[in-house]
Amino acid sequence: MVVKYIKAIASGLIAILLLFAFSACGQQTTPKQTEQPEQTQQNETGEQNNNTIVVYFSATGNTETVAGYIADTLNADTYQIIAEQKYTSDDLDWTDDNSRVNTEHNDPDFRPEMAGELPDLTNYDTIFIGYPIWWGEAPNIVKGFVENADFSNKTVIPFCTSSSSGIGSSGENLEALTSNANWLAGERFSSNVSRDDVVNWVNSVNGVAVNQ
Repeated sequence: MVVKYIKAIASGLIAILLLFAFSACGQQTTPKQTEQPEQTQQNETGEQNNNTIVVYFSATGNTETVAGYIADTLNADTYQIIAEQKYTSDDLDWTDDNSRVNTEHNDPDFRPEMAGELPDLTNYDTIFIGYPIWWGEAPNIVKGFVENADFSNKTVIPFCTSSSSGIGSSGENLEALTSNANWLAGERFSSNVSRDDVVNWVNSVNGVAVNQ
């Protein structure tokens, strides 16, 4: 009886060990089965629209959000205009007569130094350029970018963000700083504009500006 009891226990232990072994093998193959579909999905993402670039300056993030919506809609490249000396919240306090934005605004010929190199626009046909509205105008740093970049034979579409002010003549004033470029009418967006509103606007100019 003792021998039979020992054999029964041994058989049970062997069965348990075999069960664990099969279970371990099954767990090792699971990641291999899920990796391939994920990799394939990543490879199927759309190609960049190499004919269009979205250039923007954003002090508080509102213009950057709109620029992102435009770039996502068109699969376009982006370039952010960044000041060498970044703007702080105190710099942006327009109620302070001595703040940075006020002193820069009071000197229309002043151009803040930009960080990094200007993008090569040679291979782009269409350029969206975005900025916040400051005193009804594009900030001086945007004017500096436009003056130093080559917009020749490009279609340029300005857009801006503001809490209440419209785009006004800011687009036309930027156009005056360029030559041989085709500037289209621009658009103003609120600070909390929805993605759908931006996409609808992009689609309204898409046939004229992007796929011409």
